[in-house]
Amino acid sequence: MCIRTREQLKQVLSELKALGCEKVIGVDEAGRGPIAGPVVAAAVWLPESFSALHELRDSKVLTEKMRLRLYRLLRKEAIIGIGTASPREIDRLNISAATLLAMWRAIHRLKFEPDAVLIDGTPLGELPYICIWVIGGDAMCPQISAASIVAKVVRDQHMMRAHKLYPQYGFNSHKGYATALHKRMLVENGPCPIHRLSFAPVRKACIPRLLLEDAQ
Repeated sequence: MCIRTREQLKQVLSELKALGCEKVIGVDEAGRGPIAGPVVAAAVWLPESFSALHELRDSKVLTEKMRLRLYRLLRKEAIIGIGTASPREIDRLNISAATLLAMWRAIHRLKFEPDAVLIDGTPLGELPYICIWVIGGDAMCPQISAASIVAKVVRDQHMMRAHKLYPQYGFNSHKGYATALHKRMLVENGPCPIHRLSFAPVRKACIPRLLLEDAQ
């Protein structure tokens, strides 16, 4: 099922509640677009008593300070599962399939079987659960907003650790996205182990180095 409006979401949630579905979780990912690093998915069961429920938003519209504060509250009050797919899995499977794999891993790590799963975006494939895909869900569904915050913070932390290993790429600033700085560093240094070799900017950046090696 795929829904697009708040009215549809409200109707679906009402129907799930009427069916006795109590374990309804939100799922979202961070890191589909970058050319380096993993894709990270978060699955979150959010209690109705969550202390900052009215503050939950799409992670992209929150400041880093706000995300971190909400993330810490979610770690205390919610139930969270994290799943990742590595750059090599992304290269092998493609980004959509790898994202779906990360989502399955996140749900699996909740240690309980959800009654239903609310997932941000358009359908990427099948999961062994009752899934409702919500276009724009990170902006209108608290469970998905919570998952978007967790996924974003966890992935950013991962990329900050990567920066310590590979400081020449500037991962601390762009988090693996294809910025002008990142692409320039790729040309100068070549890809490192966390680059996604199947992504066009990485392949393109390698061409000058390959030509230079052939010339030598």
